[in-house]
Amino acid sequence: MSSFGKYVQLPLIWAFFSLMMALALPAESAATPSIKTALKTSAVGDYFPDAKKWEEAVGGLPIYAAKNGGETVGYAFLNTDFVGAIGYSGKPIVVLVVMDPTGKIVGAKLVHHTEPIILSGIPEQKIIDFIDGYVGTDILTVAREKGGEPPPVDIVSGATVTIMVIDDSIKRAAVRVAKALEIGGLSNEDQSLKAKRTLIPADKEILDWDTMIGNGSVRRLLLNVKDVNAGFEEQGNPKAIRRRERGNHQDVYIDLYVASLAVPEVARSLLGENEYKNYLKKLKPGQNAFLVMGTGRYSFRGSGYVRGGIFDRFHIVQDGEAIRFKDRLYKNLGRVEAENAPELKEVGLFYASPDIIFNPAEPWQLQLLVQRAIGALEKVFITYDLSYQLPDQYVKVEAPAAPPVAVANTRSSEEIAAANALWQRIWMQKLPEIGILVGAIALLTILFFVQNQVVKHSVLTDRIRIFFLLFTLFWIGFYAQAQLSVVNVFVFANALLTDFQWQFFLMEPLIFILWCSVAVSLLFWGRGAFCGWLCPFGALQELTNKLARFAGVKQITVPWWLHERLWPIKYIIFLALLGISVYSLHLAETLSEIEPFRTSIVLRFMRGWPYLMFVFSLLAAGLFIERFYCRYLCPLGAALAIPGKLAMFNWLKRYRNCGDPCQKCAQDCMVQAIDPQGNINPNECLHCLNCQQLYYDQDACPVVIHALAKARKSDPKAKKDVADNDAQYRRPRRLNQPRPYE
Repeated sequence: MSSFGKYVQLPLIWAFFSLMMALALPAESAATPSIKTALKTSAVGDYFPDAKKWEEAVGGLPIYAAKNGGETVGYAFLNTDFVGAIGYSGKPIVVLVVMDPTGKIVGAKLVHHTEPIILSGIPEQKIIDFIDGYVGTDILTVAREKGGEPPPVDIVSGATVTIMVIDDSIKRAAVRVAKALEIGGLSNEDQSLKAKRTLIPADKEILDWDTMIGNGSVRRLLLNVKDVNAGFEEQGNPKAIRRRERGNHQDVYIDLYVASLAVPEVARSLLGENEYKNYLKKLKPGQNAFLVMGTGRYSFRGSGYVRGGIFDRFHIVQDGEAIRFKDRLYKNLGRVEAENAPELKEVGLFYASPDIIFNPAEPWQLQLLVQRAIGALEKVFITYDLSYQLPDQYVKVEAPAAPPVAVANTRSSEEIAAANALWQRIWMQKLPEIGILVGAIALLTILFFVQNQVVKHSVLTDRIRIFFLLFTLFWIGFYAQAQLSVVNVFVFANALLTDFQWQFFLMEPLIFILWCSVAVSLLFWGRGAFCGWLCPFGALQELTNKLARFAGVKQITVPWWLHERLWPIKYIIFLALLGISVYSLHLAETLSEIEPFRTSIVLRFMRGWPYLMFVFSLLAAGLFIERFYCRYLCPLGAALAIPGKLAMFNWLKRYRNCGDPCQKCAQDCMVQAIDPQGNINPNECLHCLNCQQLYYDQDACPVVIHALAKARKSDPKAKKDVADNDAQYRRPRRLNQPRPYE
C-alpha cells in the first residue's frame, strides 16, 4: 500500500473506532420513569430519618408521602408530572424532588435524561452537583417572589439550556405541588372555575373617613404593646422574649390603615382634589397605587428604604405573589384629606411597578413585618396580616364559566407561557454575546457583498481571513461554545415530526442566531459562509494547517479520481444518522460522535483518551491534507450542502480559460472544490475567496498576465482588471451548471 493510502485510511479507521465506542454506550430507554419506579432507588430514610415508608398521597395526584406511623413528614414527586421539562434533546429531564411539610426542598435527584451534552460530553456528576444545590430552597419564597434568584447557569459551562430547564422545572413543579397540598397557605384554586371580579370605577361623591371605614374602603390593623410582646413570645426566640417592648400594655404600638386607590371616589376622598390631580398625572395605564397610613411607636416605613431604596417592613400579597415598594415610586403626604380623618404620623402614597400583575377587585393582604433587635446586627421578625377587599358596590362579580372540556389544553398554554419567560430570561442574560455575534455576522455579510473590491488587495484579504478564523475559534468556539452540530438538525427534524415549538430552539440564543444566519446564507452563498468562516472546528483545522505549512510540512494532493469518490462518505454518514434519528434520536445523538466538535470545542479537549485520539488523528491528517475532515467526513457539511443546491446567486467569477488549460485555482483550492474543467462545485466550496484573489492577481493568474500584456501594448496604463472587463476572457456565471471543454 502506498504511503498516500496510509495517510487517507488512518483517519477513517479512527472514525470507525469512534462509532464502535458510541455503539457500546447505553441505549435510550423507551419511556420516562414514573414516581413509583423512581422511589424504588430512593430510600425514605435518606431524606427523613424518622420515616418508615413511602405511601401514595390522597387525591389521585402523582405525589408520595413519607410516613412515620400515621404522620406525614414529607412529600416526593417528579418535576415532569407537573410541568414540562423538555431539554436540549427534545426529551424530558426527569428530577425527583423531595419536600418537607413546610415547603422546603430536602432532596433532589436526577432520575432520567437523554441530554447529548451530558451523555457524551459534560460529566453527569456536574449536573447532579447542581441539582443538589436546591436542598434548602424555600418554595413558599419562590412562589411569592416569582421564582426567586436565577440559577448559577455558569456552574456547568456548555450546558446552559439543560441547567435552565432543570431550574425552571424544579421551581415550578414544587410550587404546583405546594399549592396542591395547600402548604403555607398557598391555594390550589382553579382559576378557570373562579368567579370573575372586575372593578367598577365609581366617581359620584366625596366620602368622609367614617363612611370609608364603615364600608371597608379603608381597612385597619391596631396593635398594642401587649399584642406585640405576646407575638414574640409565641414565636419562641428567647432573646426576643427577654427584650420586651416597655410601657403600658394598652399603649398603641401601631395603628395602621390601608386603602386601594383604584376606585376614583375613594382616591379623591382620601387625597383631596389637588393631590388627586397629581396622582392621575403620575399613574400609568394598568398601574395600581395604595395609601398606607399609620401612627404609634412603630413606623411602617422604617429607615431601610433610605439605604436600600426598598421598603422592607411591609409588602402586599395577592394570590401568593408579593409586591414590594421602592422609594422612587413613593410620595410622603402630610395628611389625609378626608373629612373626620384622624391625625396620623405617617401617610404614604405607594405606586406598584407598572409591570406588576394585580387585580384590585380581588382580595389581597398587607403583610406588616414587626422587627425586634436581639443583638448588634441581628433581628427577628413576626408578621401580621391586614386583609383587604373593596366594598361590593365597587366590584362586578360574574359567574364562573363552565369547566373546560380538556384541562390539558389549559395546562399546555401555561407551559408555553413558562417556556416563553424562560427563553426571554436567557436572551437577556446573554445580550452582550448576542451583540458581538450579530456584529460579526453583519461584518462577514458586508465582506461578501463587497468581495470583488476586497480581493484585489491580497494582503488585506489574508489578514481579514486570519483574524476572522481566530475570532471564530476562540470566541465563537472556546468562549461562547456556539459550535453548530448535526445533532441540531436531528432535533429540528424530530420536532417537526412530533410537537414543534419555537420556544425550545430559542433557549440557545447564539446557536439560534447562527442557524438563522446559515438559513439565509444558504440561499446566497451555499454552505461556504458557515463552513468556511463560522465553524470553530473548521477554523481550528485551517489554522493548524497554516502552521504546518509555515513549518515546512509537505502537503498531499489527493488525486482527483479518488478525491471525488471520497466526497460521498460524508453524505452517507449524514443520511445514515438522519434515518437512525427517526427511529431513535438518542441513538443518533450518540453515533454523532463522528463529529469531533464536543471533544475539541465544547469540552476543550478535556475528555477521555479514545475521543482525544480520534480528534488528534483528524487534526494530524489535516496537517497534510487541508480541511481533511470537512472534505470527507463532516455530516453537518453534508446536511448544509444538500439545501445549498438552492443557492440563487453565483458570486465567484471565472475566466473562459479556467481549467482549459489553466489549473492554477484548482491547484491552490484548499478543499479541491474546483474540478479539472475549472468548475467550482458549490457543494464543496468553502468560499475562502482564494480563487477570487487569483482572479485579479497580475502576477499569478495566466489569464490576467496575458490580457494585461496585450492591453498595455496599446495602453501602458491599463489596469489589472482588464481581463475581468473583457467578455472575451470572462466566463458567464452559470450557477450549478457544468462547463464542457471549449
